Amino acid sequence: MSRIGKHAVAVPAGVTVQVNGQEVSAKGPKGALHMRVVDDLAVTFDDGKVAVKPRTESRRARMMWGMQRTLVSNLVKGVSTGFKVDLEINGVGYRANVQGSNLVLQLGYSHEIVYPIPEGIEMKVEKQTAISITGADKQRVGQIAAEIRSYRGPEPYKGKGIKYSTETILRKEGKKK
Repeated sequence: MSRIGKHAVAVPAGVTVQVNGQEVSAKGPKGALHMRVVDDLAVTFDDGKVAVKPRTESRRARMMWGMQRTLVSNLVKGVSTGFKVDLEINGVGYRANVQGSNLVLQLGYSHEIVYPIPEGIEMKVEKQTAISITGADKQRVGQIAAEIRSYRGPEPYKGKGIKYSTETILRKEGKKK
């Protein structure tokens, strides 16, 4: 019995959910998303709740139950409130700004890094050292944040680079004479 899977996903007001076989689609103020649930599980929508149940007692059905329920929950939460990842830039001369539909990063290289902002994703640069990435799809938001972080990951000696705002960098002591 899955501790996560047995709970139904509540659909908030302003969000419409349609279940058509294995296809689950949700539409809300932040956009529209859809996903396909694996064939080992049955999806039902009634009384404003989406329930995911295993069709059989197979091992694969039990393995997928909690994960697929969480994916449906992320689908509903994404179209209602959305997801947000904050990045921080540390280092002398390191900065970011949004120019049109591109994110321009200056990270100590001999050139600027131009990252095109994808459709459905919104980026804001409040300060030159803080980037906020928001969107409806949790996977895409996290993937884009990871790609931007990979341009100059945080290093342990001076802490320079791009890091998540919730991340703590374990600092190392430098060379001793």
